[in-house]
Amino acid sequence: MGKGLTYLALTIAIIGAVNWGLIGAFRFDLVAALFGEMSVLSRIVYVLVGVSGLYLLTLYGQIDRDAVTES
Repeated sequence: MGKGLTYLALTIAIIGAVNWGLIGAFRFDLVAALFGEMSVLSRIVYVLVGVSGLYLLTLYGQIDRDAVTES
């Protein structure tokens, strides 16, 4: 996959992580505040965060390959 897709997925996952941090620390759901609680837009954001996380799981295999090629 391309670098652009990886950066996009990483950015979306970071947004999701910040949102979860806000929920955990302050019981404040930024996505729901911006787009409405369980609105279509909120659901799209939540799905994009989940898909990004699943895509980023594939990077674990690349870490091992990169470590082997660097040594």
